[in-house]
Amino acid sequence: MQPNELIAPGEVWLVGAGPGDPDLLTRKAEKLIAAADIIFYDALVGAGVLDLIPAGVERVSVGKRSGRHSKAQESINDLLLAAAKAGKRVVRLKGGDPSIFGRSAEEMEHLAADGVRFRICPGITTASAAAASGSASLTLRGVARGLTLVTAHLKVGEPLKLDWEALARPGGTLGIYMGRAAAGEISRQLIAAGRDPETPVMVAVNVSLPTERLIRGRLSALAFLVATISDEDPTLLLIGEAVAGTAMPVETAVSVALQV
Repeated sequence: MQPNELIAPGEVWLVGAGPGDPDLLTRKAEKLIAAADIIFYDALVGAGVLDLIPAGVERVSVGKRSGRHSKAQESINDLLLAAAKAGKRVVRLKGGDPSIFGRSAEEMEHLAADGVRFRICPGITTASAAAASGSASLTLRGVARGLTLVTAHLKVGEPLKLDWEALARPGGTLGIYMGRAAAGEISRQLIAAGRDPETPVMVAVNVSLPTERLIRGRLSALAFLVATISDEDPTLLLIGEAVAGTAMPVETAVSVALQV
């Protein structure tokens, strides 16, 4: 099969670009990137992933990012539809996994309403990549029996409305996407709802990129932990006993540091 045969003319693929490191792309995602006529990509798609786009493939930045959307979602929907209607092989690159806070449902609904075929290629979500970088597990037998993923992204002036009592229950790991700006409130609300102030947290910044930072601490200090993080840096909060992680042997830690 030739690369461009993976995508039929007039078809749209929603492709997970992973957390940023091109080595964390799935093999299928890389093949789809090579097969496209036109690629629409978000601001959170890593530069190394964009470097894989062949010369001659049309690139369209739709720039979606927490707090700064260069195009409204409705406009993105229309762009995808127009490209497909023009008979192009369309790839919509989304950071992480398209089905986790990627607004893929809105795009699929818009395409389906006009009879355009679409398909999904999953990607590694940031929570998984962050846990791997931090030598931690998102679940842990006898300690963390479940995983809850939420987003703290809000419109300006909109209150953060989450089920704090449910999120504060022990026995699980909580992953909060785009949580930097709301870290103080998240800490206060979880503790008020009964979560132990000593619960381990890991703040993961620029996950999988050369500028990655992993900051560990306790729930009570969450606002302090994020104080030095820029608005420009994608940030994930992981909260729960499982994310305390396991320290690497000294020899391994030195080896990893030398590779970086």
